[in-house]
Amino acid sequence: MTQCERILEYINQNGSISAKEAMNDLGIMRLASRIADLKADGYEIETQTECSKNRFGEKTHYARYFMGGRS
Repeated sequence: MTQCERILEYINQNGSISAKEAMNDLGIMRLASRIADLKADGYEIETQTECSKNRFGEKTHYARYFMGGRS
């Protein structure tokens, strides 16, 4: 199974994916690059920016990816 196939399966099962989830759960280090590949292949993937705090308590932003057409 390719990384792109694993990402699509993960999104279908979990609703979305972030870079941390891709790294921890799938072993994928460059999620944004794979998302770009999927978009180039015609998949409609939406990006939402989320905010959280890192382990030092500092505010950080990251992308979460969803399949297009979600409500």
